[in-house]
Amino acid sequence: MASDLLRISGIEPESIVDGPGFRYVIFTQGCPHRCPGCHNPQTHPFDGGELADIPRILREIREDPLLQGVTFSGGEPFCQPEPLCAIAREVKAMGRDVVSYSGYTLEQLAELGKQRPAIVELLNLCDFLIDGPYLEEQRDLTLLYRGSANQRLIESPGKLI
Repeated sequence: MASDLLRISGIEPESIVDGPGFRYVIFTQGCPHRCPGCHNPQTHPFDGGELADIPRILREIREDPLLQGVTFSGGEPFCQPEPLCAIAREVKAMGRDVVSYSGYTLEQLAELGKQRPAIVELLNLCDFLIDGPYLEEQRDLTLLYRGSANQRLIESPGKLI
């Protein structure tokens, strides 16, 4: 994949449910977890979705003065850490924050990061991580930004690994 492309399922340009404030949400394509009851099952196939142009994404973010930041959802964002790092670096340079969801736990991501350093870089660029798989039996819609009680909302996840 070219360095200026990201495989996505879709984009929500102004969400208020995927992190604090108005968020530009990038739904990555491809997920190994395939959690039963997943809110975004169309994101599971790694060969689905479409290739998105990173410069175009950054232009859209830059042009929206209402955005507090960007959220990476999925799919599994940490399956594409390199292009997401490129986006996150620019978003941080704009003075905006970065939130990411992951079906992996922080501990699993730290372990995966030993073989793929971009995972650790992405964790360091995140202001918040919502980690852990969605578990239907622990569904709780009263939780802030989470769907099930096992998922954690972790501030500055890179500082913890």
